[in-house]
Amino acid sequence: MAAARASLGRILPESSILFLCDLQEKFRPSIVYFPQIVSVAARMLKVARLLDVPVLLTEQYPQGLGPTVPELGAQGIQPVSKTCFSMVPTLQKELEAWPQIRSVLLCGIETQVCILNTALDLLDRGLQVHVVVDACSSRSQVDRLVALGRMRQSGAFLSTSESLILQLVRDAAHPQFKEIQKIIKEPAPDSGLLGLFQGQNPLLLNSRH
Repeated sequence: MAAARASLGRILPESSILFLCDLQEKFRPSIVYFPQIVSVAARMLKVARLLDVPVLLTEQYPQGLGPTVPELGAQGIQPVSKTCFSMVPTLQKELEAWPQIRSVLLCGIETQVCILNTALDLLDRGLQVHVVVDACSSRSQVDRLVALGRMRQSGAFLSTSESLILQLVRDAAHPQFKEIQKIIKEPAPDSGLLGLFQGQNPLLLNSRH
């Protein structure tokens, strides 16, 4: 199958990978909408498993910040520990092991730190970045908003989980569609995005080059 055109941001299961960034216990009380963000990331993980999309999971300094939260459902995935504020330096070997990867679906925390820096590093490598906006958050909604705008300015695509899931499936005739339909039957939980996007915010509109 022909590679997805970078300018359109199309995603295909065979050339995509899911990144799950630092969804750890110690962040639980401080990250805005933490339970909702984890819930959506868990949806993305379930779909990735159904569609054989590879998954990489990191933990930021787990000795101090604790393990990945169990409700993510990432049991069986070996987390990679890091101290860098980007997933990419730690995951270079893994990325090189999948030369067919063209698109990275990015979930986790914090939006203005590890998500932003990971996105910039991936873009610098020539990869498409799709930020799952309802699966990313921060301690501050201002930081979250500005970081989303910053990533969009740099060439990342901002999408919701359901939009990305259905782009991956592409067709209701897909053999896994009924299972995926069960996952997305209920709308994704509210994570405060409507307030960020209201009022035609200049940080998020008309900012792509």
